[in-house]
Amino acid sequence: MTIALVSILLVILLIAWRHSPVPWRHRWRRRQARAMAEKFRGIDRDQPPALIFARLRAMDPLAFEELLLESFERQGHTVVRNHRYTGDGGVDGQVIIDGERWLIQAKRYDGAIKLAHVAAFAQVCRARGQKGLFIHTGRTGPGSRRMSDATGVVILSGRDLIALVTGERLGLKRAGR
Repeated sequence: MTIALVSILLVILLIAWRHSPVPWRHRWRRRQARAMAEKFRGIDRDQPPALIFARLRAMDPLAFEELLLESFERQGHTVVRNHRYTGDGGVDGQVIIDGERWLIQAKRYDGAIKLAHVAAFAQVCRARGQKGLFIHTGRTGPGSRRMSDATGVVILSGRDLIALVTGERLGLKRAGR
């Protein structure tokens, strides 16, 4: 009798687990992102920016995307996650800020960001008729800044990226178009 009951319970748990709204492949990345968010908002908050960037660049790229989404959620914004990481159409997630939907593109760079990546993301934003946040760990060159100004895609990096992951408020209204 108890073996049958345990078997039924295991089947129910397996079905619930498989039909969870969070795909199983995303769970460990989301756990890693939550752990990093806790550290950046807590004991590691006052680390030098160079160390924070080194840690961000060393993260799994998909966990980095999750960290950004987690950081927006912790600021009280609604986040829309993709159901899969590949084949996302150039959008790594979405965040709703003050009632407006922003598409997110996340890049972990060591050097300068590529103008072609900003242009491609700007095209996706334009096609969808939505604002965009190009968030990266590298340097923003003058060509990328001009592309950002011309297309309305907001580039979030440097101090603003550190503010996001450490829990400080972002002033996207100043940058939004």
